[in-house]
Amino acid sequence: MKCSRFSEEQITGIPNEHQAGMSTAELCRKHGISDATFYT
Repeated sequence: MKCSRFSEEQITGIPNEHQAGMSTAELCRKHGISDATFYT
């Protein structure tokens, strides 16, 4: 199984930041992920 670059807390926290009002582009830049990864 492939090891994840992000911890469980980071994976669950990013969508919460999006719901709080941050744009998708800002979040992806901040965390170093692509738009496709965010929506997956």
